[in-house]
Parts: sequence; C-alpha cells; structure tokens
Amino acid sequence: MKKMISLTGCLLLFATFLTAQQAKVTSILHIMDLQSGQQTAIKEFPFLIEAPNWTPDGKWLVYNSGGKLYKISPDQSGEPMEINTGYATRCNNDHVISADGKQIAISHGTKEDHQSRIYTLPFEGGTPRLITPLAPSYLHGWSPDLKYLAYCADRKGNYDIYIIPAEGGEEIRLTDAEGLDDGPEYSPCGKYIWFNSVRSGLMQVWRMKADGSEQTQMTFDETRNSWFPHVSPNGKEVVYIAYKKGDVQPGDHPANKNVELLWMPAKGGESKVIASLFGGQGTLNVNSWAPDSKRFAFVSYRLEE
Repeated sequence: MKKMISLTGCLLLFATFLTAQQAKVTSILHIMDLQSGQQTAIKEFPFLIEAPNWTPDGKWLVYNSGGKLYKISPDQSGEPMEINTGYATRCNNDHVISADGKQIAISHGTKEDHQSRIYTLPFEGGTPRLITPLAPSYLHGWSPDLKYLAYCADRKGNYDIYIIPAEGGEEIRLTDAEGLDDGPEYSPCGKYIWFNSVRSGLMQVWRMKADGSEQTQMTFDETRNSWFPHVSPNGKEVVYIAYKKGDVQPGDHPANKNVELLWMPAKGGESKVIASLFGGQGTLNVNSWAPDSKRFAFVSYRLEE
C-alpha cells in the first residue's frame, strides 16, 4: 500500500482500507484457470480484502484484511482462519511466503511512526522479527534460496528497489533511476528480479539480474500503466495488472478503478488481456500463482450503495 499521491509520496497506512469501508465495498476472491479462461469466485466478503498469496503446497490462499492476515482453502471448503502475527496488526498488502512454505514476510506499519517496515514470522504464526529498521520499506519478493528479501523503499526522496539478507543486515540498493521503481519479485530460478518502473514515462514491466545489473524493459505498451509482474512457478509465464493511460498518474495504483489483467511469456514478447474488472489496489499486489502454474488468484471489488 503506497505511492498513490505522487511518485515520492505515500498513503497513510489504512487509507485505502478506510476509503473502501466508507464506500461499502464487497471483495470477491477469484481463481482463474489460464488454459480455459474460466474464473471461479471462491468467496465474497462484505468488506475489504487484498492481495492473495497461494502457498507453495497449494493448500491455502493468504490475504490481508483490516491489518491482519488470513488463510482460506482455495477449494471453497471451510472458513477463513486468522494467522497470528503477534503485535503486527497493521499489515498492508505486501506479504510474501517463503519458497519452503515455512515463513511469511510482511510489511507492517510500526506503531510509533506508522511507517511500513518488513518483518518475518513462522507461517503458522508467531512473534514477528524486524528485518528493515529503516522506513518506509514495502516488501515484494523473497529469493527462492531464502537468503534475500526484495522491496521498494524511499531513502533519499526517491523510491528504489533494495534487497536485504532475510536474517537482517545491511540493505543493498539495486536501482537509482529517477521516479518510481516498485514491485520487485524474484524469478523461480533466482537469477532475475522482475519489477515495474516509471522511468520511461509510463509505468512498464522491467527485469534485471538479481545483482541489479542488466536492467531491461520487458513491456512497451503506450496505452497502459503496467504494475506488479508475477512469474509462474515454472518460470515460463508472467501475469500483471494494468491501468489505462490517462486514467491514473503513471506512478499511482489506486483502488476502485477499471483495470485489466495481462499475460506475457517470461522470455519476453506480446502481452494479451486475460481479464477486465473493477479493482486496482489489492487486486494483484503479490504473487498469487498456484504451484501447478495453471491458475492464479486475484480480487475484484464491487461498490455497494
């Protein structure tokens, strides 16, 4: 939850949550089968939920709501269960599950200054461990070897991409382009980090090596602002979310907009629209691919009168 006022500004934690509550939003958790194009609504919620992760064992979808994390079965059985995040009760929609499924990393608004910082904790719940003392830091990726976390952070008046040892330590800055770089996420092989950048004018999808070298533009769409590329577990496909050009500022990803979900091959090439929906912030912030690389989860919204 970030950068929705300007390229260098960020929302207060829960601004989207409060707005959605005032608008009486209904959230619909979906699963899309890419081969058939079929969308299945798993559950409707009469309040805001955001950002589903699919666990590596395929058993759970994890989402955030009201500052807390929950898990629900993707097969439409059972009710949501809260994940105990201890004192971290101001979690936003930047949460990532480790490749072994044993841990979850979160972005949580620290009580003292309400700035987002990154923490890790056991997936089954427990006491969070602070990883990024500096703020604001917005989590997006965890390396498949479990050694590094990747995130977007403002350190000197500009949002750039950083990595840090998952056990804590010195952060490493990977990008320094003017304007917003965001959404860093490791490819399953660990060789690349995918991200989105506004450096070309519109928000586009980019890819770089895990050490920050060879920063390469992957989309060249002059009609859309493209956000949050997510690579499938088999490393072959990418899905991302996009806003129409002129509908939002290039560096903004607000809620309650008409958006599109797009697919592209991970090797690069033409993108195609696979879904159009009412959503935006919260729809596809984190990697939500199923382990079989055939399905992914997302959230759409409906404003109630």
